[in-house]
Amino acid sequence: EVQLVESGGGLVQPGGSLRLSCAASGFTFSRHTMRWVRQAPGKGLEWVSQINSGGGSTSYTDSVKGRFTVSRDNAKNTLYLQMNSLKPEDTAVYYCSTLDGLIRGQGTQVTVSS
Repeated sequence: EVQLVESGGGLVQPGGSLRLSCAASGFTFSRHTMRWVRQAPGKGLEWVSQINSGGGSTSYTDSVKGRFTVSRDNAKNTLYLQMNSLKPEDTAVYYCSTLDGLIRGQGTQVTVSS
């Protein structure tokens, strides 16, 4: 079965950190550029970050640059998003997906609140 399963979300205070993971199965993960997107309450999907198949090229939306780091371990078929200095505006459901969006996980909730 082709699937992506996110984990690592939760409730964190402003300024805190979380590390999201996305486990891939059923397809050749190492061949795909992967991305993280998020959806805040009442808003549409927002692209957050992406990483190429080999992990050597990354990009970020401006609002998370310098705070978030995307990485991957192709041997473990896993994508990561390290989130530091979290802000209340980072509150959202975070999804991992292939670049074309055809494979997407169920999401993990991140809530930043004091």
